[in-house]
Amino acid sequence: MDETPWMRDILRFALAATASTPAPWDPETFSTTAGGGKLVDPDDPGKDPRFRKLVEAILSGRRFLKTYNVVLLGVLLVFTAWHWGEKLVHYSCSRQSAAVAKSEDQAWSTSSSTIEGNVTPPGPLNKAGNDAAETTPLLATPLRRRRNAVWTRYRVVKAALQYQPPPIPVVNKTLPTNGVSLLVLAWIALIVFYNLYRMPLSFLYLFVFADRCGIIFISNLPLLYLLAAKNQPIKFLTGYSYEGLNIFHRRVGEVMCLEAFLHFLGMVVVWYGMLRHLGFTLANFLFNRVVLLGLAAFIAYELIYFTSLGSFRQRWYEVFLALHIVLQVAGLAFLWFHHHTSRPYVGISLAVFLIDRLVYRLWLKTSTHTAILTVMDDDETVLLSSNWDVSNRSPALRLLSHNMKHGWAPNEHVLISVPALSRKHALQSHPFTIFSAAPNIHHSTQDEQGEHAWFTLLIRAQAESGFTKQLLNYARTHPQTLIRLDGPYGSSHALDLLRSSSTAVLIAGGSGIAVTYPLLYSLVRPSPHDPETALAKSSRIVKLLWITHSPSHRLWIPEDKLKELQNWGLDVFIPPPTALAGRPDVRSVVGEWVDAEARGKTGVVVSGPEGLVRDVRNTCARKMWQGRDVGLAVEKFGW
Repeated sequence: MDETPWMRDILRFALAATASTPAPWDPETFSTTAGGGKLVDPDDPGKDPRFRKLVEAILSGRRFLKTYNVVLLGVLLVFTAWHWGEKLVHYSCSRQSAAVAKSEDQAWSTSSSTIEGNVTPPGPLNKAGNDAAETTPLLATPLRRRRNAVWTRYRVVKAALQYQPPPIPVVNKTLPTNGVSLLVLAWIALIVFYNLYRMPLSFLYLFVFADRCGIIFISNLPLLYLLAAKNQPIKFLTGYSYEGLNIFHRRVGEVMCLEAFLHFLGMVVVWYGMLRHLGFTLANFLFNRVVLLGLAAFIAYELIYFTSLGSFRQRWYEVFLALHIVLQVAGLAFLWFHHHTSRPYVGISLAVFLIDRLVYRLWLKTSTHTAILTVMDDDETVLLSSNWDVSNRSPALRLLSHNMKHGWAPNEHVLISVPALSRKHALQSHPFTIFSAAPNIHHSTQDEQGEHAWFTLLIRAQAESGFTKQLLNYARTHPQTLIRLDGPYGSSHALDLLRSSSTAVLIAGGSGIAVTYPLLYSLVRPSPHDPETALAKSSRIVKLLWITHSPSHRLWIPEDKLKELQNWGLDVFIPPPTALAGRPDVRSVVGEWVDAEARGKTGVVVSGPEGLVRDVRNTCARKMWQGRDVGLAVEKFGW
């Protein structure tokens, strides 16, 4: 049998067909053209059974893959419902804490005559335990959650999902929590399902498999760009900011690169097994317009993957940033002309990329300020500071655009550019957590400090030739410079968790104090504008564990600032520097603090190196397993 007609027709059909294309053996399909030729030979419209089988497989696969994004949308709705339900619970707990604090304050006012002399209610530190014998009879017995079977199963599952395994031996690869790993594995299983659904394992269907790998690649394209965007709706819907979604962005990119490789490899095998016998040389195959554009897109995205690896990113971060932008634009352009089926997905991805980069990051979210540069005593850290009057925005405009001139919230971060360093640094931006307390933009008045922002960043020099090292060298001779800020960005999850807890525990490792300090300030600072909030703050126990490496790092927070926090009720524990006394027993400290909470929930926030985060996370997981009501939030440390 002559192989030429049906093989030629299947290639033409695959290049022109979409999910809504009818079967080519229908009479009305004969008029459809692709590249100037008809889809099928009018003298033999699909009479070869192999042609009919492959066409049916291609059409059914493309129609079925339309459900993929519907499944993703369903998952997004589940996480959205979970997030807003959690926000409601946190708000309810915060209001309940305020009500309990108010009742305790009234109890003290009523019973003060029974105590010898005129005394005032004890401060937060006394309530933590010093005067427990005196205050306990005046407090209502706390309501404890019933330990039924449903609650037991819930805490066991929660503890198991929160546990973080040790790094993989030999390669020392850090693993995420069990919950994140299971979610990633579930998504990979979904991809495998869409790859193999109704896919016979035979050489005849290799072309169909390669075609489906390409469709899966482009179907994930909008997801990849959405997870990478700094400004996107997922944060509003689920509460997860882009840095929290970064692990999923990387996994999606890795799977897409694998799908692109399988797509290309499958097409090469099809050429070798079928087209080569028809006189179609390798040069003719590779330099075919469709194949060449696809190969260019494949190379672009594979280069994005390899330059995104931690080993490359840490050594040549600036090169990584530049290539990431250039290769993304090139990859999208090549995909657009590679196959018309990809154009809707490319269009959505390009819109996400341009709106994020041009509309938000270069326009709405950008502000320029004059900053003072101070080299700290350790001679490896720069304190960058600036200040400005906060501009008030209406709630509606704040949702649309909110840059640093309008203030920021505790625990948010910003991307900074310093054009004075070099031309390339005028185009690059680097993320840092805002070290200073957030301005009180919600309850500010004309005669109050709340309308003025005092902005600081704590920047430690890392690589020998990177941005931080160049900024350190620049700061030694230039006390002032112009900076461009892109932001703020971040999530309120950690602050919501701490505010809804009766005991707030914050653990910082080294410069992780830049994350915890603004949270501490927000938790313990007196609030004269909201009496109920002030009462809740006075009744909440707030503890800080700060682990430093050298004695000079202790100077990152001035003594008067730390003393101010302690006067407001903060309980501070700073062990001797690890360079002198070794690492402290963090597990024991955190475990004792969690066990000391007998009234309600303990909220824990940690920011520091991977080892510290894993110790705190697994200690909290163990306490959850034992039945303690513990909430945990891990804040990004290092980029």
